[in-house]
Amino acid sequence: MSRKQTSEQPKIQIKNVYKIFGPDPQAALERAKQGASKTELLEESGHTIGIRDISLDMPAGETFVVMGLSGSGKSTLIRHINRLIEPTAGQILVDGDDVLQLDEQQLLDLRRRRMSMVFQRFALLPHKSVIDNVAYGLTVQGVERAEARERAVKQIELVGLAGFENQFPRQLSGGMQQRVGLARALATDAEILLMDEAFSALDPLIRTDMQDQLRELQATLHKTIVFITHDLDEALRLGDHIAILKDGELRQVGSPEEILLHPADDYVERFVRDVNRGRVVTVGSIVEHIPTLRLPELDPQKASAQLDQADGDTLLILDDDSRPVGAISRRFLEANAGRSASWWQDSSNLDEVHTVTRDSVIDEMLPYVSGSDTPAVVVDDEGQLVGVVTRSGAIDALAKVPEPEPGEPAGEQQERASA
Repeated sequence: MSRKQTSEQPKIQIKNVYKIFGPDPQAALERAKQGASKTELLEESGHTIGIRDISLDMPAGETFVVMGLSGSGKSTLIRHINRLIEPTAGQILVDGDDVLQLDEQQLLDLRRRRMSMVFQRFALLPHKSVIDNVAYGLTVQGVERAEARERAVKQIELVGLAGFENQFPRQLSGGMQQRVGLARALATDAEILLMDEAFSALDPLIRTDMQDQLRELQATLHKTIVFITHDLDEALRLGDHIAILKDGELRQVGSPEEILLHPADDYVERFVRDVNRGRVVTVGSIVEHIPTLRLPELDPQKASAQLDQADGDTLLILDDDSRPVGAISRRFLEANAGRSASWWQDSSNLDEVHTVTRDSVIDEMLPYVSGSDTPAVVVDDEGQLVGVVTRSGAIDALAKVPEPEPGEPAGEQQERASA
């Protein structure tokens, strides 16, 4: 999944949101703002902190994952977005509009037309067929039955359930039932999908299949998806950005690479310690620079001078459009020093280079760099040079030990990380 960058206004903004459960949440709010712990507040007043001062920006078209263990506040948080839960304090903005200021009819319209929710336990209507379950949200909107069923059929086909339109939920496997739930959410063409532990009840293999299908659908549909999970592997696999919660507090938010390579604290570091970074970290996040020379300018003297100036062992050769066409090493220079000028400017005579896109993960290019002295060349969508990934650079990223926390001796941190 591509890691998208955007400078536009976030689709969803959560600003300084608190949620306190108990008989008088407003009375307990000030103590929570003063820093009273969850345990202290419970002992003092019988109130429980569900969420404490959380602020998040969720870009349009991204899959934004909120993860944490049981009791972290992640499911509480997602229910604030469509106001199934009212915050004790803070703001929830969708496209810049404050959801908390919506009247009853406006809120109903938001839930019916702009947001859809996919639940952990499927929440299908047992007495309705697959097609009627999928069309249900459309009929609630007032769409004519024939049009609703036509649109439902398209979504059923999209999630791979063509032929099961007239089956009932009890006749389907768990994975198939969840596909129905996903099709129902997609049928209303809502801009935002809220997915609360949507795949957690599924067997591991079915869960992986559903993750794959969601990635494929998102690559085409570009919905704004808020996905709740307690599973780090699932978060890393699906998320463009990930927010990690603990005891109702935000511990870190960032891209999967940022979370893995630069955990914010010891809690996050313990989460990511055993993750295979090679399946998550993209080559675009670890690119290095390399000396280059244009093919029409290539000759042994210029190549040697470039390598000397850069104190490098490999020179990358580009065409006039900045696309890599080959590479030259010092050993190559020595072996071909007597060649003619025309020979040097024939790209078929150069060492071949292996190119990968910046969104490729390390595991995809590791077989190449592990058996070659030539780095893998990273290119953009136009095939132009971004940088290179060397064998040592890939190994460093896979074996990276998080930086010491402020005030913590590096030696102690190294010992903690390897414990």
